Amino acid sequence: MDLFSSEKIKNILPFDGITNYHGIVLNKSQCEFYYQQLINTINWKNDEAIIFGKKIITKRKVAWYGESEYSYTYSKVTKTANIFTKELLELKSIVEQESNETYNSCLLNLYHSGEEGMAYHSDGEKMLKKMEQLHLCL
Repeated sequence: MDLFSSEKIKNILPFDGITNYHGIVLNKSQCEFYYQQLINTINWKNDEAIIFGKKIITKRKVAWYGESEYSYTYSKVTKTANIFTKELLELKSIVEQESNETYNSCLLNLYHSGEEGMAYHSDGEKMLKKMEQLHLCL
């Protein structure tokens, strides 16, 4: 699959779940603008989790934003959402228009290099099922 194609593809996942690829949504200058804004204005923090009783701090950084200060707990760590920034609200509007869905929170993941990643998983926390969540990875 060409990530720089304008072709839309419905459900690119080979097995469980649904991920629809919408093609190019922002032009190059918009991408550069939002990337710089998010890198410089988002309240990035290293993710923390308790795995097999041991506290793990990840290399990747995360930030959770929403319409209000929602809280949820996963892996015995409580997360509280920051309030949407102006730029996140702009991106949220673009994504909602493109996807015909609405979202009340956004989980951002910052991967600095190819050495960072996330294993296959499900965001199966009961609280998250009550929220429509958008994931942005930079």
